[in-house]
Amino acid sequence: MPELPEVEALKDFLADHLVGREVVRVLPVAISVLKTYDPPVTAFEGREVTAVRRYGKFLDIEADGLHFVTHLARAGWLHWRDTLPDGPPRPGKGPLALRVALETGEGFDLTEAGTQKRLAVYVVRDPAEIPGVARLGPDPLAADFDEERFARLLANERRQLKGALRDQSLIAGVGNAYSDEILHAAKMSPFKLAASLSPEETTRLYEALRTTLTEAVERSHGLAAGRLKAEKKSGLRVHGRAGEPCPVCGDTIREVSFSDSSLQYCPTCQTGGKPLADRRLSRLLK
Repeated sequence: MPELPEVEALKDFLADHLVGREVVRVLPVAISVLKTYDPPVTAFEGREVTAVRRYGKFLDIEADGLHFVTHLARAGWLHWRDTLPDGPPRPGKGPLALRVALETGEGFDLTEAGTQKRLAVYVVRDPAEIPGVARLGPDPLAADFDEERFARLLANERRQLKGALRDQSLIAGVGNAYSDEILHAAKMSPFKLAASLSPEETTRLYEALRTTLTEAVERSHGLAAGRLKAEKKSGLRVHGRAGEPCPVCGDTIREVSFSDSSLQYCPTCQTGGKPLADRRLSRLLK
């Protein structure tokens, strides 16, 4: 799933390629991708793009006061095309969900792999009309997101750190991969209760949050859209690397699986050497 660093890079890439250009066609291939109908998606046609913004994991393309907002969900992606194919795309069983064409002949495709179709496109007059945008918590890279504000968010949070970091209404933009990376950098168990952090631990987690995301954004900056997935994977230390040695201490990275996701962590760095059990059974193997 694209998270804050990748969406931030996509925002910068699209700003360079879209602003000042006219959208001539918006062609839905999978109707299920459209989550709003008034104004219709065709209302975006004939407008000049004026800005590209990011809200958490949402991308917002503004054109003459109208907003084309997309959330790529777990398996969606944006593919830039220097030259779009001739003729309209054909509906079918392929991954293509929607195409946006510019007056220059360039444009982009939104695609989604797999059978769970969660890719979403909204055309609205105000992004705040979208429930997912309206409920977003603060952006962790915003200038006003300081340690004091972070501490207040966690003060009464009774969930485990892994779940708290992934909650978009608490902090916007962090998902499964970067929550693993942040907790590894902070040397904290994903099962530790957020409200139990000491002031020193809060500082350590805040610094890990900001540093991990900032470095990921810097690695992705300037990359073409097609290279962002590979860059994300290459920069991850523990997420998706179960069975490999931890790059910090050399211990074997372990995994906890859930019904629809998994987490990865280093026992030596994060849990005092103890392997974590499936949290549906217990927090730690004694």
